Parts: sequence; C-alpha cells; structure tokens
Amino acid sequence: MADSSILTLGTARSLLVDSSVCDSRIAETTKDHVFLGMGCDDEDMLPKVETRVVLVGDAGRNGALVKALQAIRVMEVPVVKIREGEAGAEEKMMIKSIVNMDINTPCIITDNVQEFGDGENTEFETVFVLTNFDSPDYSYLYKRDNRIIGPPVVLHCAAKEEPLHFSCRPLYSTTMLNLSLCFTGFRDKDEMKNLVNLVHHMGGTIRKDFSTKVTHLIAYSTHGEKYRLAVCMGTPILTPAWIHKSWERRDDVSFHAGEEEFRTEYKVPPFQDCILSFLGFSDEEKTNMEERTLKHGGKYLEVGDERCTHMVVEENSVKELPFLPAKKLFAVKQEWFWGSIQMDARAGESMYLYEKNDSPAMKKAVSLLSLTTPNSNRKRRRLRDTLAQLTKETEISPFPPPRKRPSAEHNLSMASLLDISNTPDTCKALAESSKPSKSSTPVLSKQSARWQVSKELYQTESNYVDILSTILQLFKLPLEKEGQVGGPILAQEEMKTIFGCIPDIHEVHTRIKTDLEELLTDWSEDKSVGNVILKYSKELVKAYPPFVNFFEMSKETIVRCEKQKPRFHAFLKINQAKPECGRQTLVELLIRPVQRLPSVALLLNDIKKHTSDDNPDKITLEKAIESLKEVMTHINEDKRKTEGQKQIFDVVYEVDGCPANLLSSHRSLVHRVETIALGDQPCDRGENVTLFLFNDCLEIARKRHKVINTFKSPLGQTRPPPPLKHITLMPLSQIRRVLDLQDTEECLNAFALVVRPPTEQENLLFSFQLTGEETVKSSWLRTLCRHVANTICRADAEDLIQCTDPDSLQVSTKDMDSTLSKASRAIKKTSKKVTRAFSFTKTPKRVIQRAFMANGTPDEKNQRLSCENHNCSSATLAAHHSPSMVNLSSMFERKYHTFSRSTTHLF
Repeated sequence: MADSSILTLGTARSLLVDSSVCDSRIAETTKDHVFLGMGCDDEDMLPKVETRVVLVGDAGRNGALVKALQAIRVMEVPVVKIREGEAGAEEKMMIKSIVNMDINTPCIITDNVQEFGDGENTEFETVFVLTNFDSPDYSYLYKRDNRIIGPPVVLHCAAKEEPLHFSCRPLYSTTMLNLSLCFTGFRDKDEMKNLVNLVHHMGGTIRKDFSTKVTHLIAYSTHGEKYRLAVCMGTPILTPAWIHKSWERRDDVSFHAGEEEFRTEYKVPPFQDCILSFLGFSDEEKTNMEERTLKHGGKYLEVGDERCTHMVVEENSVKELPFLPAKKLFAVKQEWFWGSIQMDARAGESMYLYEKNDSPAMKKAVSLLSLTTPNSNRKRRRLRDTLAQLTKETEISPFPPPRKRPSAEHNLSMASLLDISNTPDTCKALAESSKPSKSSTPVLSKQSARWQVSKELYQTESNYVDILSTILQLFKLPLEKEGQVGGPILAQEEMKTIFGCIPDIHEVHTRIKTDLEELLTDWSEDKSVGNVILKYSKELVKAYPPFVNFFEMSKETIVRCEKQKPRFHAFLKINQAKPECGRQTLVELLIRPVQRLPSVALLLNDIKKHTSDDNPDKITLEKAIESLKEVMTHINEDKRKTEGQKQIFDVVYEVDGCPANLLSSHRSLVHRVETIALGDQPCDRGENVTLFLFNDCLEIARKRHKVINTFKSPLGQTRPPPPLKHITLMPLSQIRRVLDLQDTEECLNAFALVVRPPTEQENLLFSFQLTGEETVKSSWLRTLCRHVANTICRADAEDLIQCTDPDSLQVSTKDMDSTLSKASRAIKKTSKKVTRAFSFTKTPKRVIQRAFMANGTPDEKNQRLSCENHNCSSATLAAHHSPSMVNLSSMFERKYHTFSRSTTHLF
C-alpha cells in the first residue's frame, strides 16, 4: 500500500461512533470518519484472529441450534484501519468496516461463561449465544463488551445462508432488522429506555431526529413536529404496543415486525387524545360522526364543554359560531374530520380552521335588492335590473350573440365625436377603439329562439363535461394514484366497476362541446346543429351502453365499499364538501350519464321546433334525434320504472288539458306542492296553484272553478271532472334563479321563480306562497334547485337559490285571506262564469256590438272600434293559451268555444 496504515480488530463498542451504521450495515460517509468495505488487497494484511462461537447453557442443549450453527462457516468481524496522514499532518484517519472471516473453531458448549468472557482478549473474536437476555450470564458478558446473540439470529443466518451477523449491541433476533425507529411524545424515560433496548435486541436502530431514513415513528400522542412530518411523508405511526408484541414473537424466525398486516393493528388512531364536538350537523350525520370518532380513538362531548379539544363545524349551515373559541379549542371544518380518517392520521388544523363566510358579492346583491323608488316606472326598471342581476351568469359566454351589422354594434357617442381632432394619434386611437374587444361584454341584440336553445344546448354540454371532469379529477385519478398515504383505498377491480367507461364518455362529449362552441362562435341560422350530434353517434353508441347497463352494479359497489372501508367513506365526504362537487355524492354525479342523452334529445326537439321548414338542418335534426333514440333503446329498456309511469298518468288524469308530451319513458314525478299565486303570472293573484315537479320539467296547474252546467255533453261522463286546470308545462332549464323570499310581516312562506322562456326577451317572475304545513320551504327549494341543476348539468345547485327581500320584488302575502280579497277573487270568478255563459255562440257578441255602434256618435264609434281591436287581440291571445274543454264534445268545442272578457264589460 502506498500509505502507512495499521489494521486492528475492533472489539470495543467505543470504536463505533454511530452504531446504527453497523447495525444496518449501510455504507455511509460523515465529516470525520469514512466507512467502507475492505478491498481484496487489505484482506492479506488482516491480523490473525481466531473466531469461535460459544453456546451458553440451554443454547448448547438445543439440537436444532447446534445443527444450524454447524452450517454457518463465516461470521462478520469489525475491523479498524488506521491510516497515517500526509507529511506534516498530525491527525490520523480511522477507517472502520466489517469483513467476513471463516469460523475456525467448532462451536463450544459451556455453562461457565467466565472462562471465555474476557472482552479484552484481542486474540479471539468470540460470539456468545444465549437464550435468556435477563440472566446473570448476560449481565456478566454485557459488562465486558462481549458479542451476544440469540438463537433466532443463528437460525435466521442458517436459513438464509448468510454470515453470522455482527452487532455492536446484544442481538437476540432479526425481528426488526433494517428498521429505523424514532420516538415522540414520551415523558417516562425508563419506559423509553426499555423500548429502545428491545428494539436493539431485535436488530432495529434508533434515530433521535426524524428524517427520510426513519421507517416507523413510535408516538404517544398526535402532537408535535415529528408526528406532522411522519404524516406528510407517509411514515407509519405506531403505538409502543407494537414493540412489545414484536418482542413476544422474537423466537419466530419467519416473523418480521415490518409486515403491514401485523403493524396495522397498532397504528396510532387519528383522534387519539382528542375530544370532539360537532356543530351544525343533522342528527343522523352527527350520530354517524360520533360513532366514527369512537372507532378512531377519540371521544366526543356536547358543544361548549370546556374539555373539548376540537369543534367540528358544518361550514355551509353555520354562519357564525355561538361563542368565541378558547385558545386550546380548534374550530375546524368538517373536511379536517374526514381528512384525518382518510389519511388514518390526525390532519393539521391550520389548513382547516373555520372562518366566518362573508361574501362581498352577496352583500352587494342584497343592497341592490333593498333599493326602491316611489316612481312606478323606476320601480319596474329596478325590478328588471334586479332580475337581471339575479340571473347573471357567473362566467361570460365564450361566444357573442348573433350580429346584425357592424354599424349597430360600435356606434360612437356625440361626446366622442366632439373630442376627435384630426391628428394621427387620435385617428389611431379611434381605429383601435372601433375594433371589437374580446374582453368587453357584447351589446345584446334580439336573439332568435333557435339561437337561444342552441346556446342552451352548448351550456348544458359544457356543464356536463365539467361534471365528468370532476368525476375523473376529483375521484378517479386520486384513487388510482400510487403512493397513497396509508396504501390504496380501493382495489383495481372495484375501480373498474365504479367508473367503467367514464373516460370514453368524457372524451366524446369534450369533442361535441368543442364543435358546438365553434358553431355558436360564428353563428348563422343555416348552421347545422344536427350534424354535430350525428358526427359522434357511433361513439355514443359505443360508450354509453356498457356504463348505463352496469350502473346499478357501480352504485352497489360504492355503497358496499363506503360501509366496509372507512377511508373510502372519508374520501367521499371530503370531496362532497368541495365546491367542484357541489355537495353531491359520487352516486349522484355518476347518474348524470344516465340522464344526459334524454336531455340532449329534448333540446334537439326544441331546436327543431324553432327551425324553419326550409332550413336543411331540420332534416338533420330529425336524424340526430333518431340516432339518440337508437342509443337510448339499447340502454333504457330495462331501466323504466312502472311506478313512476303510473304517477305521471295520475297527473295527466288530474289536470285538465295536460300536454300529451308529459308522458315520457325517462320522466318521473319528484314532488308535488300546493301554493297560492302572488303575482299576475302565470295566473291571477290569489289562485290556488299546484306545482308538479318532475325530474326535468315543472307542470303548473290551478284549481278549477265550478262550471255552470247549462249544457251537458251528450256523451256523458265516465269519470269525475279533473280538479285542476293546466296552465303551463315549463322545462326546468328555463328557471334562471330560485328566490327564497325572506319572511316579513307582509310576506310569509313565499318564494319566487325567475323564468326566461326562449321566446321571451326579458325575465318573468312567478311568485307563490306555500300552503299546508307538510311542505317545508327550505327542503322544497333545495329539491327544486337540485333538479334544475341536473337538467342544465351544473354541480352548484345551491348557488341557484338567492335569499331576497320580498319588498324589492313587490311581492306580498298581506290580505290574502281578508274578506275584501276573497270578494275580489269571487268577482273575478263570477265574471269568468258569466263570460262563459254568454259566449256559446258567435252571434250575441256581434249583435250587441252593432247595437252600440248604431246608437253612438262617430267619435264614440271610433273610440269603441279601437277598444274592440284591443279587446279582440287580447281575446286572441287568451284563446291561444286556453286549453280545450274536455267536458264538451268535439262539435261543441269547435262551434261554441269563443271566450272573451270584453263580453262581460259590454253586458
């Protein structure tokens, strides 16, 4: 060798500065010492040392142990190499390593360790095998720095055909071999010292500071920096019982403490040392969370108890805490609770602290609603602005409305013309200002009904794609992610069953959305909407049936896994509370593909209705609708519900003039409420109105007035007359906002709907008062908004509800039951009855009008003529909306069905 060096046998433990290096046999370099394996050239310079193994007491009488030891020919021996420094350097460098040496002497059996236990003797490298580490022999050998191992080490090395292991500390077994442990939260030093000794006896190492090399954290509590680091790094956090149970199984050679199945039993529960209270949850949800608290090592008390460490708050229902939390009390969102269960470790509270939810935008909207003016015109303008504010979309549409002509879009004001001077700068500025800006809000022009419904198709398609993306990004991808804290939440088979063909459905609808966006960006009436659907009809047939046909199995798998796997249940709870999910469950989101194709077919039908006969797209739309029906034929045959269809038939028989298109295989009745109309639309104020909520539309019907039975149908009646009269069948997609009217002295239990039909250019307001104690307004409004959101494919259903001051909308329930109000409604009803009684022929109306015209002056004639024209137009409009009378024969309908309120006034 080039340098002068001396090799010595490292028998003393003091030579090994960091014993964990030799325990785990990891090559490591530090600032002062270098650890490396011996090269072949160094083996010739090794000191001549006699290696031997001594079986003490019961170990020598164990035949299996003696036989195993005879199979081991090599043992690990520590060696220290002292290398001289460079010329003029005073310090020397020690290189410590472990080498393999042959066992020269056969095993020695003895009951007296004193004759071999001289640790100072450098001529021998002796290994003592003891069965009991609590015996006097062990104490004698340990004090003299002898190498001590247990029988399991010998059996392990023989089975693995490995050299006899070296350890600077007594090594009984290899139960924790290659494990590096760190401790936190311990206050009893004697207990911790005992645990450290047990870990060393089983081949593990102890590290004072937590780092990436630590494989397990032994924690007495869920507090401290080490605990937080272990949670972030996914290091298993175990109780001290894990060490004790591992020591009990130290003689099992095939057992290792790091086995996941074994260590799972001794994980530190996430709510250990935590006392929880729950605020703002329903009784059912609170009971569920309390049970899971106990299951995961915590306790629970009522809100306000001073012993509580955490108060879990339902942030969507609690607007303000009932008291100011103490310093030691964490007020956290429910996501902290479910996140701790999902991670199987206590989550950090700082990320989930509850904060009071004050929305500046909401305050501004409320302030706008509270403004009123005495002038009637200004009131109507304010009401129109309020409805526009309530229905304002959260996102600007990516395409402008159809253009008329450039000059109408970019008109210059008079002031701008006066300010323009004939300079290059001003001309350039004018040219730039005259260009349309993408970021500016386009000037609304009168939009065709075909464009309106096509836009609605795009908006629902965009919302539907967003929901599919939420399913993939929020649920599927995190569940598939490798290296999840605590291991995989679901098995691969369960993942395939739950999500199925969702990626394929998402891909095809993303392309449909892109094509619709391009079509509407450069819109003209001859653009073909039907071609977009026909283009992807084959992909739809391929993607949908596999998912829809196995949807029930997917739903059952979710329910089963949620019951059997707490981490999956917590995972769903966390995502359900996120805004992207709209507080909907995974099952509610996965049912959207089942509902989507029927919704598209309805919208295509609506587009076709507003498409002229000479437009080529009308035929294309019919083909697209047929292609969708073909897909639905495959997937809907076994999905029809007989009970749901029966309920729809009951509604048809109960409502006079109910449209036939209410009957549909995909439609189901959701809820029925009894109300009183508070405005002039959709019927007169004070009318008893019944609302039938279906999954995609709202049937509005009023209570029928008693009919004067002057004439009876010659066909007779086979059933009692329907108690309700049809007013309108409104798709839920036309509801722009649901208004929860605040209870005041003049307005109780009322709500309103902001409606925008495709043929209307302004919003309409339908206001109602709920009757009957069985209907809870908040529950009814949430149900309504949920199905509106489902129809337009939006996840944020609760955003459709707006709490509003009724005075700003000029809505009142005052005097609805007063005598004057009842008399006024009775007069209206009587007026209608008299109108019907005197309107069975066309002749009386004309005769009366001619009589008045013949006896009047020319000015009066002109005045009456203009009034007649106005009344006739009103009568025509009323007749257009009025349904036919089912109690009269078709002959009587055609001949006598000409109602006009003007007849009553003339009479």
